[in-house]
Amino acid sequence: MWWNKVVKLSGYGVRHYSRFKKVQPPRVIRVTNNVAHLGRPREGPKPRQLLSLPPFPGHPLPGRNSSTGHVTAISWLKYYFDDIPGDVVQSHFNKGLVQMESLDSSMSSKSQGMQTKSTRKINHNEAMEPGARVSVPVSVAEAKISKRFDIIPSGTLYPNADEIEYLQRLVKYKDSAILVLNKPPKLPVKGNLPIHNSMDALAAAALSYDYDEGPKLVHRLDRESSGLLLMGRTKESISYLHLLFSDINKAKSLSKGWGDACESTYQRYWALVIGSPKEKEGLIHAPITKVMLDDGKTERVIVANRSGLEAFQEAITEYRVLGPMINGCSWIELRPHTSRKHQLRVHCAEALGTPIVGDYKYGWFVHHKWKQMPRVDFEPNSGEPYRLRRPEGLDVQKGSVLSKVPLLHLHCREMVLPNIEKFLEIHTSKGSNYQSKLKYSSKPDVLRFVAPMPSHMKISWNLMSSYLI
Repeated sequence: MWWNKVVKLSGYGVRHYSRFKKVQPPRVIRVTNNVAHLGRPREGPKPRQLLSLPPFPGHPLPGRNSSTGHVTAISWLKYYFDDIPGDVVQSHFNKGLVQMESLDSSMSSKSQGMQTKSTRKINHNEAMEPGARVSVPVSVAEAKISKRFDIIPSGTLYPNADEIEYLQRLVKYKDSAILVLNKPPKLPVKGNLPIHNSMDALAAAALSYDYDEGPKLVHRLDRESSGLLLMGRTKESISYLHLLFSDINKAKSLSKGWGDACESTYQRYWALVIGSPKEKEGLIHAPITKVMLDDGKTERVIVANRSGLEAFQEAITEYRVLGPMINGCSWIELRPHTSRKHQLRVHCAEALGTPIVGDYKYGWFVHHKWKQMPRVDFEPNSGEPYRLRRPEGLDVQKGSVLSKVPLLHLHCREMVLPNIEKFLEIHTSKGSNYQSKLKYSSKPDVLRFVAPMPSHMKISWNLMSSYLI
């Protein structure tokens, strides 16, 4: 039977003595350079870093009709990672790697009058509650990297057959009203006179399909950014989309069903930023304005100071940190509530103080310091340093975070918008056209699209996933 002896010294604290000796870790025989010696056993593989999903929005999920009255955990993960094979998501559940946040209501927490957050493993068939937060290892989004660079069509108004086939492979969705494409980086969206290989010019030549005219742009992405790009195919659909992106309050007045669908509209971007925001999530409400640089030619967008002496535009962005800081960088999710030029880039650089990797226009000075400084990142729970296991055969010089000159890491990953084709038919058809209304009533009110990241961002993601504790 063990015993403890307590000795109290005057002016000092209490010391505890025990007969138990401190347990020493087991020793194993190791051989190094043909010399045998005793050493500690090798540690097993450490857990990968966790990716935090947004709070569960509730049932039904936007863009998906479900006959059941609840959504299971695996359905929620497959919905969020729509571009990831379902067997990959299932394997993470089978290995017990999916966790959910829960409030710790233990006696110690109650005695302090507070509740702490803890995580627990969940099963694939567990029902999701609104607001529930799920975490999964970042390995769930690992992707195979193509050895070929992304091809950009040549600068011509008349693309050849190979270029037309390439452009048509970018199309993720097509109906009678809209086209949705996954735009590659370094491809301009709107071209001036000297630019012929812009997306609007190429789409007019290669993506008209059976229409007399090609599709028209209704919103834009920067030349260096990538992701979902929306185009209207008819004058009616273009006017609906312009109304949706410019004045959503006026757009919602067309009908109740259309108004409800407009309320569900959003875009989500993934970005890799230098540093990490002080708060893990929040709402940026910082108006922006344009200024002219000293050369008298170059314009720059900056955060306005609301002095009343300069014109500015309201700009609102919701952000959320996806995971811990790795190699001096953090992955974040951005949801713009307004559509302003360079809004996300300026908000990341000036409002958060964390410019996007590859954004030399708004974060050149931070890039210069970031490339020069040695970095040691620590796991937030254990406090132990990360170490990098670089995947074999991976070309990190393809614009990734470890290349000398990384490309812009900003990608429009997810988009939810009303089913323009359905509502156009409902609003324009007469009451006698019962068959047409019946045909479109079975279609969803909201469409949802998810686009995989380009190669350079996939490499950066895989590099982050390869960090071990």
